[in-house]
Amino acid sequence: MSGGFGAPSPDAAVYVISVAAELTGLHPQTLRAYERMGLIQPGRTGGGGRRYSHRDLERLREIADLTRAGIGIEGVRRIMELELQVDALRARNEELLAELEAVRHGLAARAAVNQPANKLPVLHRGPGQSVVVWRRPR
Repeated sequence: MSGGFGAPSPDAAVYVISVAAELTGLHPQTLRAYERMGLIQPGRTGGGGRRYSHRDLERLREIADLTRAGIGIEGVRRIMELELQVDALRARNEELLAELEAVRHGLAARAAVNQPANKLPVLHRGPGQSVVVWRRPR
């Protein structure tokens, strides 16, 4: 839990299996089966009891929606893997856009004070993944 008496973070493992089952509309055995299949990884207490987070409950609801739509467990697993990849790619894209913006800002500042541009060669990928080095004329 974060400080104070606020709501727990979405990743705080606070729900016992019976509560998680009731909140998701799934049977506790289904939750255990999904864990065995690797679709969900609840937290554990010192005594080994399962504890589910709000994020776990959202994932369980998504699994239930997909299976209700007729998608098999292996399809669900693949969809969830792809969603994680998409999320990672989106985050990386945001990082690269921020980096590009910083470089553009730096180039604009350099041009404003009339400093020489970067003399490093420009790299281009050619066919077959070979690297072609082009040098800017001086």
